[in-house]
Amino acid sequence: MAHAAPTPGTSPRGPFARGSFARGPSTGAGPGAGRNGRPAPPDVFGRRTHLLAKAATLLATGLVYGYWEASISRRSGPITGWNLFAGFMTTLAFLVLYLVVRQIARRLPREPHAALWGAFWGSAVGFLYSRSGVAMFTCVLMSLIVAAAVTGALVYRYYTRGDAVEARTARTT
Repeated sequence: MAHAAPTPGTSPRGPFARGSFARGPSTGAGPGAGRNGRPAPPDVFGRRTHLLAKAATLLATGLVYGYWEASISRRSGPITGWNLFAGFMTTLAFLVLYLVVRQIARRLPREPHAALWGAFWGSAVGFLYSRSGVAMFTCVLMSLIVAAAVTGALVYRYYTRGDAVEARTARTT
């Protein structure tokens, strides 16, 4: 099937041109351009939907964490009210700490930001591991390994992503 080539003054994006279905701010060169100058994909969902999905994902993560703690602490025994209460309290503590870490981490530079998230996830995994009844040394060692892995991965991500953004802005100015 043959396709018509766009001519000057027409949009190659068709119905997804800026102002028809696309939503959100444009940061590129020209209307509808994305970060790298290419056309931005249309945002099918609105801002409210994205916020709702983010909150639902966070709540689901907290509930899985609480369920995991409750299942470890009951040690294959029957499910009791205290077991459910402990699971929900663990969920609540996880969610509150996550939100606090997220608020603090926003204000930090790259390395402390990564170290804070590494400490959070290392502590979270260490807590669950300690509930299984292993020796404290093993629990601390596992927590430090997870914290170091998360910190290293985030430092790498922040440096590569930051360098790409800086290089892009340097080319355009």
